[in-house]
Amino acid sequence: MKEDYKKTDDGYEYKYPRAAITTDCVIFGFDGRYLNILLVERGIEPFKGSWALPGGFLKMDERVEECAFRELKEETSLEPEQIEQFGVFSSLDRDPRGRVVTVAFYALVKRTHVIGGDDANDARWFPIEDLPPLAFDHKEIIDEAMLALKRDLHHQPIGFMLLDEQFSMPELQRLYEAILGRHFDRRNFQKKMMASGIVTPTVYSESTGHRPSKLFTFNPLEYKKMKEENTNGKEF
Repeated sequence: MKEDYKKTDDGYEYKYPRAAITTDCVIFGFDGRYLNILLVERGIEPFKGSWALPGGFLKMDERVEECAFRELKEETSLEPEQIEQFGVFSSLDRDPRGRVVTVAFYALVKRTHVIGGDDANDARWFPIEDLPPLAFDHKEIIDEAMLALKRDLHHQPIGFMLLDEQFSMPELQRLYEAILGRHFDRRNFQKKMMASGIVTPTVYSESTGHRPSKLFTFNPLEYKKMKEENTNGKEF
């Protein structure tokens, strides 16, 4: 069998072309009412001046997760605790520079101040319902990230990562509605959440309205128990 590579002093020389690999990150934030996406303004061609997802090319000495964390920090100053891989995008014409395959990740973080850096002129949060025109195939990537987020919301406690340690039931309901794109009856939503045991009442918050709001915290032990019993996959 004829080999399609040969060994050189620097490693191996291949006879067939190899695609470049990038990573792109869909970072979700929540402003108390709307789901937001973190975008960067590209400072270089192609698509200079357009908005895009944070990301960039994989270095030869790093894993894709390391690349995603590095690019995110360089372009936005953001350092999430964890990211979740949800897809690979390999359309032949997705990048005008050549054959580029991207590995996509998503993360949920509390909205914080971000700063554009490296080859990004700016970094900014945008409501997901009001995104600007995007570079490359990044709208498709965001759409797929939303599908992954909606799916994972029923099986993982990911939504709580967007809230403060203590939160009100209306805040939690608005978060679920923002992610799932549907309205829930207030009483039914609270009843199901309380019955699930994954939220625990704590104290009352100060309020300028008629009465203070009751605050809750996430109960990770009850969530783990429910997941082991395979009862946490039910949709609202």
